[in-house]
Amino acid sequence: MQDKIRNFVIISHVDHGKSTLADRFLEITGAVKKDKMKEQFLDSMDLEREKGITIKMHPVRLVWKPNQTDTSGLKIKNLKLKIPDSGFILNLIDTPGHIDFSYEISRALACCEGAVLLVDVKQGIQAQTLFNLEQAQKQGLVIIGAINKIDLAQEEQIDEAKKELSLILNQKPEEILAVSGKTGQGAQELLEKIVITFPSPTDLTPLPDKVKEGSWAVGCAANFKALIFDSKYDPFSGVIAYVRVFSGEIRKGMKIYLMAGHCSSEVKEVGFFKPELLASESLQAGEIGYIKTGIKLPDKVKVGDTIIIPDIKNQTLNIKPLLGYKEPQPVLFLSLYPAIADDFDILKDALHKHKLNDPAFEFQLESQMALGRGFRCGFLGSLHAEITVGRLKSEFGLNLIATSPQVVFLALLKNGQTIEVSSPALWPDASYIQETQEPWVRVEIITPNRYFGSLFKLFPKFNITLETTQTLTREKSLLIAEAPLREIISGGFYEILKSSTEGYASFSFEQTGCKKADLVKVDVLIAGQKEEAFSKILPQEKSFSEMKMFLKKFKEVLPHQQFALSLQACIGGNIIARETISALRKDVTAKLYGGDVTRKIKLLEAQKKGKQKLKNRAGVHPRTKRCGVGVNIPAQVFLDILK
Repeated sequence: MQDKIRNFVIISHVDHGKSTLADRFLEITGAVKKDKMKEQFLDSMDLEREKGITIKMHPVRLVWKPNQTDTSGLKIKNLKLKIPDSGFILNLIDTPGHIDFSYEISRALACCEGAVLLVDVKQGIQAQTLFNLEQAQKQGLVIIGAINKIDLAQEEQIDEAKKELSLILNQKPEEILAVSGKTGQGAQELLEKIVITFPSPTDLTPLPDKVKEGSWAVGCAANFKALIFDSKYDPFSGVIAYVRVFSGEIRKGMKIYLMAGHCSSEVKEVGFFKPELLASESLQAGEIGYIKTGIKLPDKVKVGDTIIIPDIKNQTLNIKPLLGYKEPQPVLFLSLYPAIADDFDILKDALHKHKLNDPAFEFQLESQMALGRGFRCGFLGSLHAEITVGRLKSEFGLNLIATSPQVVFLALLKNGQTIEVSSPALWPDASYIQETQEPWVRVEIITPNRYFGSLFKLFPKFNITLETTQTLTREKSLLIAEAPLREIISGGFYEILKSSTEGYASFSFEQTGCKKADLVKVDVLIAGQKEEAFSKILPQEKSFSEMKMFLKKFKEVLPHQQFALSLQACIGGNIIARETISALRKDVTAKLYGGDVTRKIKLLEAQKKGKQKLKNRAGVHPRTKRCGVGVNIPAQVFLDILK
């Protein structure tokens, strides 16, 4: 059985045709009927189709008979294949391409023996392609190189792309396959090479030769070990664990034990991805499938956990778990609050269920006076945050307020303690701080050589220091540099990089540690009262310029009041920037049609006293210095100013 199985992933950069090639595999193997086929079939989420990118990994089980009659409707030439006519089980995991979803890729790689590295024939090697390739090589996977979209390229472009990819993979150009995900050209040859080149899975922990009679270790089930690489929640079946079985066998009705979750359960169903869930009698070593655990508590099922069969006394007998995954470290934090306070419990439940499907996502409870109760959430990047907020809104029908993103800073205190600061609310008093640090990253940029001038002008704006330049081809180079993570994440670097290079450059980054920085906490005062939701942590030298822009934007979206409203940015007790929103003016003398001028003066004086009274209630009283009730800030203002 195992010699007929191939577990593999397709890795590539965003928009290099990975999902389209997967569509052709589905057609060729008959996994999806022609009348049900649609573009990007495995990209099931609306956000994936809307943005044209893969967000979640998507496993699917393909059964391929090399010389079966083609029913896909594709015009594919007859092949004289070198492999047997019997069927092969190809477990494909379609992975995301963006660097923000690299954790998705790492989990898929841990379940496979091979990877197809797919490159757009016109765009060539991209920075994130190299990053994904390095991850696959670290896992010891066998790599097959292929160039895609050959139906849109000339012969010279195809030859050049093969040479470029062969240099990266240290292979001969003729070993690189040329395919078209759109037309299906070369897809059968690629399937053949997958079967020939990729190794079949092996049972990592075979049964011992001698076991005691009656021992729980007798039988394949007793030796069962499976790695959870993904999961989702079903209201009827509980948590459905997506697993790669490394040894033994599992069937419906058997007892299982989750080693990291420390919980037991009875299996409700096992099966495969076709690509929908399809029940089967069992899952055996080498296979990829799902287990309906029946566990209703999402926190108990952790991605990277090992599932085993407990003995008759419900003991694990010192069984060692499978090597899981390195826990992802969030690099970006923002807060999420329900626009309607009564939706807090719905948001809490939604975040727990979302984490099942996205283990790189982190959250913890927090509260603010202006926003109420919410959650501080950690992400792997700005796109990861954008996609997550979009999924929470669309999948759970939530109206959310999201604060501006913030990277994690370090504050070294005078007593020797070090504090990680992921929110301005956690910033310690300045008198206790000895030194502040911010995270830096190693940036790899791949660009055509003709854009060097534009990039060198761009680097100083983002405090980027160029280290080395490596030549990839005659027309393309790899630039390696260092930069503050804050500039890369929230400074708009990606958009400006693309515009400066007409969309041809790409980049990836990896965190390298923290460096000393002169950081300060900047508070925002509205009518003299601090509004914690708008506080920021900024470099001292950029605090004035950034807060001046922030207050101007704030002035545009905050509604006018019956009195003049001051907006101030301050560091400690020092005001560094100010804007004033003029008062609404009502003509209280309009109803006068004559009479003495004192009547007009009397009405204006009454209006003046009323405005001052409102101002004192909203802000800080000029004489007593006591705070009022504050200015009512509509939820839409938070959405506009913090997004």
